[in-house]
Amino acid sequence: MIFDTHAHYSDEQFDKDRDELLWGMEDEGVGTIVEIGASMESSREAIRLAEQYPFVYASVGVHPDHVGELNEETFVELGRMCSHGKVRAVGEIGLDYHWDTEPREIQKHWFIRQLELAAGKNLPVNIHSRDAAEDTMEIMKTYGKGTRGIIHCFSYSKEMALEYVKMGFYIGIGGVVTFKNGRKLKEIATEIPLERIVLETDCPYLAPEPNRGRRNDSRNIHYVAEQIAQLKGISKETVIKQTENNAKLIYFS
Repeated sequence: MIFDTHAHYSDEQFDKDRDELLWGMEDEGVGTIVEIGASMESSREAIRLAEQYPFVYASVGVHPDHVGELNEETFVELGRMCSHGKVRAVGEIGLDYHWDTEPREIQKHWFIRQLELAAGKNLPVNIHSRDAAEDTMEIMKTYGKGTRGIIHCFSYSKEMALEYVKMGFYIGIGGVVTFKNGRKLKEIATEIPLERIVLETDCPYLAPEPNRGRRNDSRNIHYVAEQIAQLKGISKETVIKQTENNAKLIYFS
């Protein structure tokens, strides 16, 4: 069964058909979904969704664009969320120098604090990094040692992907690998071991071809698995099975 390691079903784009869509996932070959928090409120919502659907689990954390809402009080609440039985990770956390919504030093501070929270709770991490390759790597090498997790929506070089793999992390691959201009990610998917790849949607964003530009959801991961299978010269079923095993090792071990 497909394991979607990174989804945002609390997004308002799913308000009209969320329940029908999620309850139909098993029939579409989707067995497990991790709902990702990107703010305090979406982290709370991730837990609510995980409580409602037995196959949905939650990851709680504050995205770099929203770290301005973090303070010692809200950070204590985030720590309490981590103790919930269906919370399986801290994320998405990291650095975003593309939008620079929050000052970079503030981003770094709360990235490190959330990495330390994950380590203290023995939870994996789900890392967001955009246009911040060097600083992300430096922080992960310093504060992420011994932590397992996923580098979500990977967008850097093949060499950096291989470095993260050596560090014990997994590379999240989604719809971009099917794009005509996704050459770099295709190369990464070809080069890194299947044992270090996990599948993700980042839905409702980044729908793969042939649905690019439409609302994304977990059913579209079939196209991602097909693309990886073609690149590696293996079966789609092998990709789905191995990436499911990989995701279970991250989130449930």
